[in-house]
Amino acid sequence: MKFGYAKVATFSPLVKVGSVKDNLIYIKQGVQSALEQGAEVLVLPELSLTGYTCGDLFFSDLLIEGSMQALGELIDFSNGIKMLIFVGLPVKRMGRLYDSAAVIYNGKLLAIIPKANLQDNGSCAESRYFTAFCGDNQTISTPYGEVLFGNKVMFQSDKNDSFCVGVEISCDADAFCSPALGQAQNGATLIVNLGAREDFYSERQTLLNKVNVYSNKLTCAYAYANAGVGESTSDCVYSGHSVISENGVALAQSKPFSDQITFAEVDLEYLNYKRGKSVKNEFSSGYKIINVSVCTNELPLKRKYEKTPFVPTDSAELKVCASKSIELQAQGLAQRLKHTNSACAVLGLSGGLDSTLAILVAVTAIKRLNRPTKDVLAITMPCFGTTSRTLTNSIKLAKALGVTLKKIDIGKAVTRHLKDIKHDGKPNVTFENAQARERTQVLMDVANLNGGLVVGTGDLSEVALGWSTYNGDHMSMYGVNCSVPKTLVRHLVEYYASNSRGKLKAVLLDILDTPVSPELLPVENDAIVQKTEDIVGPYILHDFFLYNFIERGFSPDKIYCLATQTFEGDFKKQTILKWLKIFFKRFFTQQFKRSCVPDGVKVGEISLSPRGSWKMPSDAFATMWLERLDNLDMND
Repeated sequence: MKFGYAKVATFSPLVKVGSVKDNLIYIKQGVQSALEQGAEVLVLPELSLTGYTCGDLFFSDLLIEGSMQALGELIDFSNGIKMLIFVGLPVKRMGRLYDSAAVIYNGKLLAIIPKANLQDNGSCAESRYFTAFCGDNQTISTPYGEVLFGNKVMFQSDKNDSFCVGVEISCDADAFCSPALGQAQNGATLIVNLGAREDFYSERQTLLNKVNVYSNKLTCAYAYANAGVGESTSDCVYSGHSVISENGVALAQSKPFSDQITFAEVDLEYLNYKRGKSVKNEFSSGYKIINVSVCTNELPLKRKYEKTPFVPTDSAELKVCASKSIELQAQGLAQRLKHTNSACAVLGLSGGLDSTLAILVAVTAIKRLNRPTKDVLAITMPCFGTTSRTLTNSIKLAKALGVTLKKIDIGKAVTRHLKDIKHDGKPNVTFENAQARERTQVLMDVANLNGGLVVGTGDLSEVALGWSTYNGDHMSMYGVNCSVPKTLVRHLVEYYASNSRGKLKAVLLDILDTPVSPELLPVENDAIVQKTEDIVGPYILHDFFLYNFIERGFSPDKIYCLATQTFEGDFKKQTILKWLKIFFKRFFTQQFKRSCVPDGVKVGEISLSPRGSWKMPSDAFATMWLERLDNLDMND
């Protein structure tokens, strides 16, 4: 279970209702197949040894005894198999019958988990046959030894405490206080559900939604194995539609009416990280942990990660994301303009992506306030590194949007300043930062002169890397892009362009085609010579690093391993390692800039504002993170 992954499988075997021996054969085949594919957990449906639709046959001692005998054969079959197996069967105790899950591991019966909530609606009449279990765990005698009987039982790896499994059965999940709620509160990161839900035209989407909600509510992985083909069709059909979800996102679904095994690699380490940030309750008494030594899976994973985790891959979802993001940015700015009674929104327009998004947001905010677009004051400030392309695009964009435009050439002012401080005029960090600070001074003074508010243009990726001049473009009166990563900025501008026409659309498309650059070094033949990604690294990598470090809590070596798999064919391993080291160096050393950033609305999962989701000392050291990556250098 390297890096906290566990391979979970669900299997809906072909069922012959009431034919326990046949069902056992199918289940054994599933166990063997799951083992061969490296599963650590296998979940079978509710009452899978007998079939869920046995009806009054459940009153037959022959069926009950036969299923218990089959359980023994399955226990023997599992000898040497270090995989948790959850199988459903009816268990009789003291004259009462319980719809149960038997938990098997390496030739042993570890526990029996009885169903706590029975379903009596539609075609279901479970209380006709079964007793709902409530109360504390008990120890009962079975033909296979004394075992725990109850639903306050969990199964934990003795190698990694992130691996902790809880169990519930079918409609237990729908109860006000489901067994999984208590199990998750007491450490279970994976909940398995042995289910039996009939299928109809809307049920598959309903089940998918429910499993996603369960896993999101409990911050867990949730594996639902559904009863399938072979169940009685007297009143309804069972399709075997099973779902494995992680923290609200479905990782895998089975194909209905098939007996194929469904696999997913769930990240239990990530779930523990998420809980550590939100769950602070103390453990309850009465819960029993049973330790197991599950097999371990090494990378590479079959699970795929998106190259651009901040950007939805579905085109329809991306449109919604873009629309909502711009709406949230505009609403935040509109409220700040209204609250400060600002006469205008002032921003620097460079002809680059970030300032383009900022002015689109500013125009949207002004319109929301029912004010004319001329109340947006855009200032283009050419200097040593400005090309005619970016200058022309900034002017075209301002005119197409109908905003007020001022052109202020800062070249002479910067030259005079450099002369005043005895700078030789040769390009270096002072040469570059003097331009950024002069632009900020112009913006601030023009805002004061016009009763306006300076709108910052820097994005989340730049905030993370500290890619800004302190008290230069680092500073504004409100930062509209501060939680929008660079990879998403592009898509927001593309979305706006797709809904535009004429000159506005044309200039937006040309801006999208322009290389990202701070334009602080002198131009050569009117061409951009300073490309940001050549200096600081590809933003597609940095956004991948940022998301998985902040949102998922991954360690440096885990990020590296996943990045090498995700970007295989795009970047060499050593290239990824180089930029990952730079990411951590810059992220730690540049925290002092983030500690005093302006206000700015949060529009996505991540914000690095010291007033919001991320609190970090400015003098923290990256030593441990970099040492982990240095070890990769020696072993790779």
